[in-house]
Amino acid sequence: MSGEARPLVVAGREKPRGLSRLMASFSNSWKGLSGAWHEEEAFRQECVGALLVLPAGLYFGHTGVERALLVGPMLLVLIVELLNSAVEAAIDRIGVERNPLSGLAKDLGSAAVLMSFILLAVNWVVVLADH
Repeated sequence: MSGEARPLVVAGREKPRGLSRLMASFSNSWKGLSGAWHEEEAFRQECVGALLVLPAGLYFGHTGVERALLVGPMLLVLIVELLNSAVEAAIDRIGVERNPLSGLAKDLGSAAVLMSFILLAVNWVVVLADH
């Protein structure tokens, strides 16, 4: 056996490793963010909300922990929206006919977004109530 690393082959194709994997990952992530911005109105609306919430959270938080509690959930809203959009895209890719499981999957993704908004609101109320 030689000391060289063997290429990782998955599904019949060689996967990038090292720096090229990192660059490919960054490129894919950027395509995902760009796609969400262009295709998902909810994501655009939440980004506009983030433009208001993030600076306000940094301003109203008196400590690093308070700032994290005010800002973090807004970032979580964006993350959960991206995951919800991914679920919806995958379901839509499968087919356009109505299916109870497809509907449930989309509703669960939507509920996750709602829960992240509730977390955002609760954190703001709790942190600002102490001021």
